[in-house]
Amino acid sequence: MAISVTNQSTPLGSRVVEDTDATNVAADNTTGTSGNLYAVEITNPNAGGSVYFKLADSTDATAGTTAADIVLECPANTTKNYVFLGGVAFSNGFSHWCVTGAAESNTVAPSVLLGSSVTVRYVTS
Repeated sequence: MAISVTNQSTPLGSRVVEDTDATNVAADNTTGTSGNLYAVEITNPNAGGSVYFKLADSTDATAGTTAADIVLECPANTTKNYVFLGGVAFSNGFSHWCVTGAAESNTVAPSVLLGSSVTVRYVTS
């Protein structure tokens, strides 16, 4: 998992979180604060199937146990963008993970089942 947070000075958001190897291990409290989620970009280079990016309003999440507040699908060999007009409020923090199924109990990492790493970027304030 390679996560970076870049502070921005744009009208849309103030942080871009990038995870170049989103996996089934939750990246907890990535921004270190609460805020609003404005956009998510998921790149799934795998030919074998969809991946599911999950975000929880939490500072301490666990894939398969923590209920995600947002679940976003990205089909095989696709980059998919989601935009949330006005933003979605996260009162605790931003924790994320990525798995191969939409069910809360799914804990299979994309690289294990499908072979390649998934890159995710999201914009928060």
